[in-house]
Amino acid sequence: MTIRIGILGYGNLGRGIECAVKHNPDMELKAVFTRREPASLKILTEGVPVYSVSQIENFKDEIDVLVLCGGSATDLPRQTPEYVKWFHVVDSFDTHAKIPEHFAAVDKAAREHNKVAIISCGWDPGMFSLNRLYANCILPEGRDYTFWGKGVSQGHSDAIRRIDGVKDGKQYTIPVQEALEAVRRGENPELTTRQKHKRECFVVAEEGADLARIENEIKTMPNYFDEYDTTVHFITEEEMKRDHSGIPHGGFVIRTGSTGWEDENHHVIEYSLKLDSNPQFTSSVIAAFARAAYRFSQEGQSGCKTVFDVPPAYLSPKSAEELRSHLL
Repeated sequence: MTIRIGILGYGNLGRGIECAVKHNPDMELKAVFTRREPASLKILTEGVPVYSVSQIENFKDEIDVLVLCGGSATDLPRQTPEYVKWFHVVDSFDTHAKIPEHFAAVDKAAREHNKVAIISCGWDPGMFSLNRLYANCILPEGRDYTFWGKGVSQGHSDAIRRIDGVKDGKQYTIPVQEALEAVRRGENPELTTRQKHKRECFVVAEEGADLARIENEIKTMPNYFDEYDTTVHFITEEEMKRDHSGIPHGGFVIRTGSTGWEDENHHVIEYSLKLDSNPQFTSSVIAAFARAAYRFSQEGQSGCKTVFDVPPAYLSPKSAEELRSHLL
């Protein structure tokens, strides 16, 4: 059975989903929906139509899983509960503190309309979440550490670009190496926000802009930079295009813990990612969970789920027999 995928939103994530569908033989891209003028959008897959989002309800019987590619700040809190009325859906909602609230809203709508939703699929939340869970189960006496980077933070980069006098900006989140190594040695350090990560900013300023003011606004920005050691570099547009055009990211989930009658044996579990493209990798994770959403729907299930609720085998196109033979 081929899973018919729809994409809502065709930015970096939407293009990533299109590529992921290409690499999953049990999936086909059925349609792309956009808030832009459909005729202005050229997608990579030949023969697949692009429609206005205003037409999306007409396709509720032609799409098995709709992938929502909007942003977590304003798009997904509205879109996921809305479109789960017509489709089984998957999203990448990544505002950690608001996941319980988002889950409740989506679960209510999904159950009322007998649909399946899987939210917060990506690498954090997502793959990092799973590894935190597994490690906690294995080492119940222990401590969790999550380090992000080195990589581009799209939200922080956007915050820089909103400062008056900034033409372009990109921000990298970088783990503090001394802290990372202390955790890996099993020292279980107590780490403040500033001790775990630093931030490095590359800024293209408007001609004549006050560079000292821009730097100060960045370094003192609440909730973004004020709790971190932050470095600001002013560069040219050419340097930005040449050296900072990608969207790499990654990080580490580490749990340290002890076993034995007297806790005499110490252990470190580490999971790491090094990503050339944050949205492309996130899209590949979402595609696997779209498969799981489809399988849940075939079983007649409904409601909202997270990565914690999905059996690992549901992510794979391989049969149970193949998984036991080749991966167990």
